[in-house]
Amino acid sequence: MTTLYGLANCDTCKKARNWLTRLGIAHVFVDYRAQRQDAATLAGWAKQAGGFDGLVNKSSTTWRQLPPNRKTPGSDPEWQLLLKEYPQLIRRPVLVTDDGTMTQGFSDNAFKLRFGVGK
Repeated sequence: MTTLYGLANCDTCKKARNWLTRLGIAHVFVDYRAQRQDAATLAGWAKQAGGFDGLVNKSSTTWRQLPPNRKTPGSDPEWQLLLKEYPQLIRRPVLVTDDGTMTQGFSDNAFKLRFGVGK
């Protein structure tokens, strides 16, 4: 089953959820603020995103408000700790399909390509 991770009040996450529902794509939604993801999951997402830098939304208000020393994690465990503390830093939504493939963000065209619809 497809899993969509994000924040319940995020407009982009709501659009993605509505898109999946409208096209009849079975999915579950996980609010990663309410259900913090474990280190292994975060590491797997980071690997697919090209590293933790690719996983994090550095233009977010939360990122800009972090003290400078928190913006330069020196290791994967430090990144994981930061994201467990501030899950809203993860670029959203995160979409994981049955095969384990993870993508981030939402656009109608990207989801059409991802799910092979509307070609």
